[in-house]
Amino acid sequence: MRTRDFLEWPFFTPGHRELAARVDAWAFERFAGDGAHAEDRAAVDAACRELVRDLGRGGWTRYSVPGEVLLAGSAAHRTAGASGSAAGGGGQFDVAHGGSAAGGSAGGSGSAAGAGGSAGGSGSAVGAGGSAGGSGAAAGAGGGAAFDVRALALIRETLAWHNGLADFAFAMQGLGSGAITLAGSPAIKQKYLPRVAAGEAIAAFALSEPDAGSDVAAIKCSARLDGDSYVLDGQKTWISNGGIADFYCVFARTSPAELRPDGSVTARGISAFVVDANAPGFSIAERIDVIAPHPLATLAFNGCRIPVGNRLGPEGDGFKLAMRTLDVFRTSVAGAALGFAQRALDEALKQSLSRPMFGKTLADLQLTQAALADMATEIDAARLQTYRAAWLRDRGDTVTKEVAMAKMSATESAQRAIDRAVQIFGGRGVVHGETVEHLYRDIRALRIYEGATEVQKLIIARELLNAARKAQ
Repeated sequence: MRTRDFLEWPFFTPGHRELAARVDAWAFERFAGDGAHAEDRAAVDAACRELVRDLGRGGWTRYSVPGEVLLAGSAAHRTAGASGSAAGGGGQFDVAHGGSAAGGSAGGSGSAAGAGGSAGGSGSAVGAGGSAGGSGAAAGAGGGAAFDVRALALIRETLAWHNGLADFAFAMQGLGSGAITLAGSPAIKQKYLPRVAAGEAIAAFALSEPDAGSDVAAIKCSARLDGDSYVLDGQKTWISNGGIADFYCVFARTSPAELRPDGSVTARGISAFVVDANAPGFSIAERIDVIAPHPLATLAFNGCRIPVGNRLGPEGDGFKLAMRTLDVFRTSVAGAALGFAQRALDEALKQSLSRPMFGKTLADLQLTQAALADMATEIDAARLQTYRAAWLRDRGDTVTKEVAMAKMSATESAQRAIDRAVQIFGGRGVVHGETVEHLYRDIRALRIYEGATEVQKLIIARELLNAARKAQ
């Protein structure tokens, strides 16, 4: 019953089609016979750790890190290591911002994935770059690494159809390490990214705070320079992978907040850092349980000391870096929503054809047919918007408006499609453990995180108005 004919759209290369088929085959085997699973915190944490490892072994987490970044990091490490050895420096080499790292340590952390190859597993068919699009995958707006956004969205759509927690585990490897990919020094990239690509280190993105969610500029977590270290104080909350991550990309204020005349806070003075889970002064303040269970926590920084070299990019550029990171991965949120919505439609079709109703089947009722038609039409429209945005971004276009449209359209239409599926299932639709019941819980958060629907509307309107003003 399930069809994947959208893969023939001209947005995709043969490499993308092959990638989608391989991910689907892997997921069918990995999740064969999986039914309802334990949802207590310990079981979910363990499941996420196992999924990250399995995604790494399967070669899928390598798509979270552009291949050329892994290759460049390995090359830089080899060159610097050789230089340090020749100079008699005991393997030390200079890194950006005046820091230093041990050549042996950096090499050790990256040895599992090497130059982006050995972590590839079944992904090797598309080459060491990890890009299904080949040369068509363009660098992101504003420069930086060449993420293959179509590949990210396709993988997330496929994994979400099979298992929501697998989609979460994959997504966070990319979002959690994206700031390192875009702005990390060669030493920082080599220390963390090969392990992310191999599924050996769990990443997290720490931006939101108790009083700063959609208004990112209002964050209060601070970082002050103290010799060759930064000292962080404050809190982050709603942090996915909180409690199980090996490291966190944290955004904090390195200068006091500046107010506009209307009382709002400017985005100046925010910087980004990598904080290891075992850093002194870092702790998990609270674990948070939500309707679709996944690792989530409030983080506390109490005099948390990290090396200067753990800063990502120039001081004060953290807000721009956070937005660039979200801009890359927001399209993949739409891909995940499509996977949930398509699974709901597929389940609704099976149920309507098999459920006896008034001497016929549920599928014979015109109201059921109307619901199915609405579901299919909205999913198709959202999918077109999603892969148009991904294709444009991979070309190197600036697609802020298109990405916001895709994220909003896909998540909102998925919510409606899943709600209709639950209705078609009737009483079974709200039984804990049923597929559509899981989907109903899984989809809700997607309308909020990485920019709530209301924020996407503001972005779309801003872009429209800016274009109209320029045209005057």
